[in-house]
Amino acid sequence: MIRKYKEPEIPTLMTIWEEATSLAHPFLSDEFSAMIKLMMTEKYLPDSDTWVYEESDKIRGFISMMGNEIGGLFVDPTYQSKGVGTSLVNYMEQFHKSLEVEVFQENKIGRPFYEKSGFTIINEYYMEEANQTVLRMKRA
Repeated sequence: MIRKYKEPEIPTLMTIWEEATSLAHPFLSDEFSAMIKLMMTEKYLPDSDTWVYEESDKIRGFISMMGNEIGGLFVDPTYQSKGVGTSLVNYMEQFHKSLEVEVFQENKIGRPFYEKSGFTIINEYYMEEANQTVLRMKRA
Protein backbone atom coordinates (compact mmCIF):
# COMPACT_ATOMS: atom_id res chain seq x y z
CA MET A 1 0.00 0.00 0.00
CA ILE A 2 1.20 3.51 -0.79
CA ARG A 3 0.11 6.31 1.53
CA LYS A 4 1.21 9.69 2.87
CA TYR A 5 3.80 9.50 5.62
CA LYS A 6 3.09 10.61 9.17
CA GLU A 7 5.49 12.84 11.09
CA PRO A 8 6.16 10.26 13.85
CA GLU A 9 7.52 7.97 11.09
CA ILE A 10 10.50 10.24 10.35
CA PRO A 11 12.91 8.06 12.42
CA THR A 12 11.86 5.00 10.38
CA LEU A 13 12.34 6.91 7.13
CA MET A 14 15.76 8.10 8.27
CA THR A 15 16.81 4.52 9.06
CA ILE A 16 15.84 3.50 5.52
CA TRP A 17 17.62 6.59 4.16
CA GLU A 18 20.83 5.78 6.06
CA GLU A 19 20.93 2.16 4.96
CA ALA A 20 20.05 2.88 1.33
CA THR A 21 22.29 5.92 0.97
CA SER A 22 25.33 4.09 2.35
CA LEU A 23 24.95 1.57 -0.49
CA ALA A 24 24.11 4.06 -3.24
CA HIS A 25 26.51 6.84 -2.23
CA PRO A 26 29.74 5.30 -0.87
CA PHE A 27 31.64 8.05 -2.68
CA LEU A 28 30.22 10.87 -0.52
CA SER A 29 32.22 12.22 2.39
CA ASP A 30 31.02 11.62 5.95
CA GLU A 31 30.71 15.40 6.42
CA PHE A 32 28.47 15.81 3.36
CA SER A 33 26.31 12.83 4.37
CA ALA A 34 25.92 14.23 7.91
CA MET A 35 24.84 17.59 6.47
CA ILE A 36 22.25 15.92 4.22
CA LYS A 37 20.95 13.81 7.12
CA LEU A 38 20.31 16.94 9.17
CA MET A 39 18.64 18.67 6.22
CA MET A 40 16.47 15.59 5.60
CA THR A 41 15.00 15.65 9.11
CA GLU A 42 14.72 19.43 9.48
CA LYS A 43 13.82 20.60 5.97
CA TYR A 44 13.40 18.05 3.19
CA LEU A 45 10.92 15.66 4.79
CA PRO A 46 8.77 18.33 6.49
CA ASP A 47 8.73 20.55 3.36
CA SER A 48 8.13 17.88 0.72
CA ASP A 49 5.19 15.71 -0.30
CA THR A 50 6.31 12.33 1.06
CA TRP A 51 4.69 8.97 0.44
CA VAL A 52 5.59 5.57 1.88
CA TYR A 53 5.34 2.06 0.52
CA GLU A 54 4.00 -0.10 3.31
CA GLU A 55 3.86 -3.89 3.37
CA SER A 56 2.90 -6.09 6.33
CA ASP A 57 2.53 -2.92 8.46
CA LYS A 58 6.17 -1.97 7.83
CA ILE A 59 7.53 0.85 5.70
CA ARG A 60 9.73 -0.60 2.95
CA GLY A 61 10.54 2.63 1.10
CA PHE A 62 9.55 6.23 0.52
CA ILE A 63 9.48 8.94 -2.11
CA SER A 64 9.60 12.68 -1.43
CA MET A 65 8.29 15.02 -4.09
CA MET A 66 8.89 18.73 -4.59
CA GLY A 67 6.45 19.59 -7.32
CA ASN A 68 7.16 17.14 -10.14
CA GLU A 69 10.73 16.53 -8.92
CA ILE A 70 11.65 13.40 -7.03
CA GLY A 71 13.60 14.93 -4.16
CA GLY A 72 14.39 11.51 -2.75
CA LEU A 73 13.56 7.88 -3.37
CA PHE A 74 14.91 5.40 -0.85
CA VAL A 75 14.09 1.72 -0.40
CA ASP A 76 15.09 -0.59 2.44
CA PRO A 77 18.04 -2.51 0.92
CA THR A 78 16.41 -5.88 1.65
CA TYR A 79 13.47 -4.78 -0.54
CA GLN A 80 15.43 -3.27 -3.42
CA SER A 81 14.81 -4.82 -6.85
CA LYS A 82 11.40 -6.07 -5.69
CA GLY A 83 9.21 -3.38 -7.26
CA VAL A 84 9.00 -0.95 -4.33
CA GLY A 85 10.80 1.93 -6.07
CA THR A 86 8.99 1.30 -9.36
CA SER A 87 5.63 1.29 -7.57
CA LEU A 88 6.40 4.60 -5.85
CA VAL A 89 7.56 6.29 -9.07
CA ASN A 90 4.59 4.99 -11.05
CA TYR A 91 2.21 6.12 -8.30
CA MET A 92 3.47 9.69 -8.65
CA GLU A 93 2.46 9.75 -12.32
CA GLN A 94 -1.17 10.22 -11.32
CA PHE A 95 -0.21 13.63 -9.91
CA HIS A 96 2.36 14.82 -12.49
CA LYS A 97 2.53 14.75 -16.31
CA SER A 98 6.28 14.36 -16.18
CA LEU A 99 8.75 13.50 -13.46
CA GLU A 100 12.27 14.83 -12.95
CA VAL A 101 15.06 13.73 -10.66
CA GLU A 102 18.68 14.54 -9.92
CA VAL A 103 21.04 11.64 -9.34
CA PHE A 104 24.78 11.48 -8.81
CA GLN A 105 26.55 10.21 -11.92
CA GLU A 106 28.46 7.72 -9.74
CA ASN A 107 25.31 6.29 -8.13
CA LYS A 108 25.49 2.65 -9.26
CA ILE A 109 22.02 1.87 -7.88
CA GLY A 110 19.90 4.96 -8.56
CA ARG A 111 21.16 5.88 -12.00
CA PRO A 112 20.49 2.44 -13.58
CA PHE A 113 17.10 2.34 -11.82
CA TYR A 114 16.04 5.66 -13.35
CA GLU A 115 17.40 4.72 -16.78
CA LYS A 116 15.45 1.42 -16.66
CA SER A 117 12.37 3.40 -15.57
CA GLY A 118 12.48 5.52 -18.73
CA PHE A 119 14.25 8.62 -17.43
CA THR A 120 16.68 10.34 -19.79
CA ILE A 121 19.43 12.84 -19.02
CA ILE A 122 18.43 16.43 -19.78
CA ASN A 123 21.27 18.25 -18.02
CA GLU A 124 24.30 17.77 -15.83
CA TYR A 125 26.30 19.94 -13.47
CA TYR A 126 29.08 19.69 -10.94
CA MET A 127 28.07 19.90 -7.26
CA GLU A 128 31.07 21.32 -5.48
CA GLU A 129 29.84 20.48 -1.94
CA ALA A 130 29.64 16.78 -2.86
CA ASN A 131 32.60 16.84 -5.27
CA GLN A 132 30.37 14.97 -7.75
CA THR A 133 28.71 15.33 -11.13
CA VAL A 134 24.91 15.39 -10.88
CA LEU A 135 22.63 14.29 -13.70
CA ARG A 136 19.18 15.81 -14.10
CA MET A 137 16.83 13.27 -15.65
CA LYS A 138 13.26 13.42 -16.89
CA ARG A 139 10.49 10.97 -17.68
CA ALA A 140 7.61 12.31 -19.74
